[in-house]
Amino acid sequence: MRLDKAYERMTAVAVAALHEREPERLWPLLAGTLAEVCGGEAVIHKLDDWSESRGTLGTVPDAAAAELGHLGDADLGLLRAGYPFAGHYGPGTDRTPVTALRAVGRTWPGSPTARLLREVLDVDHALGVPLPGSAEPITGCLVYRAGADFTDDQVVTAERAQPLLAAVERQRRLLEEWRRALGPAGAADQRAADCALTPRETAVLLLLTDALTADAIGRRLGISVRTVHKHVENIYRKLGTRDRVGTVLRAQRLGLVPTPGPVEAAWAGSA
Repeated sequence: MRLDKAYERMTAVAVAALHEREPERLWPLLAGTLAEVCGGEAVIHKLDDWSESRGTLGTVPDAAAAELGHLGDADLGLLRAGYPFAGHYGPGTDRTPVTALRAVGRTWPGSPTARLLREVLDVDHALGVPLPGSAEPITGCLVYRAGADFTDDQVVTAERAQPLLAAVERQRRLLEEWRRALGPAGAADQRAADCALTPRETAVLLLLTDALTADAIGRRLGISVRTVHKHVENIYRKLGTRDRVGTVLRAQRLGLVPTPGPVEAAWAGSA
């Protein structure tokens, strides 16, 4: 797939993901497309901090998940260890995608991790796609394929996709925090839908509640200030409000955002 077409495809899926109300569906949507545009056959994506003893292994396709489900703790620990990418990225700041073969050279095919991947997933090569700015332990995706190593163009495609992956991950974390704060599963989603708020507008509303500026919201979500203002205008219109304070108060009354506790309310009242 040509670079421009691959990026267009990834962008379209990322935009669609940002309108998805269920945060647990975001990474499966992205991971499958990332594999497609990078010439991969399977993806393992990290949803939380990993160690060799714990951490969620998200997988695409479902067949890969089924195969990994049969692994014992020792083999799962081998995959969670992230060889050779954990050592390659380490405490540094470089998060450029790289293949396992390029990271460690000829020792990769004979490594325990490579042997396990051949046995379980029938793949030979791995491409590390960390999220930009992620600290140790590294968060991101591992893309796998059989046969020849990933091409230069496929590695470049992965690099161009990194900001899209990061934006969707920020959205996922915000929506999960929002759900946890507002009680029973589905209730928060229904209240937002009743007000015609999109998931992206919901994320902006949450950050408005935290008293972040438009600049800060833009940095947090990876969007322009102009886009932030457009979302804010839409929120005002849909909630029938005219300013930030009125919007936050109405959102709290509607159960769209958490109501402040006694201490927070006291501070707000004295502001």
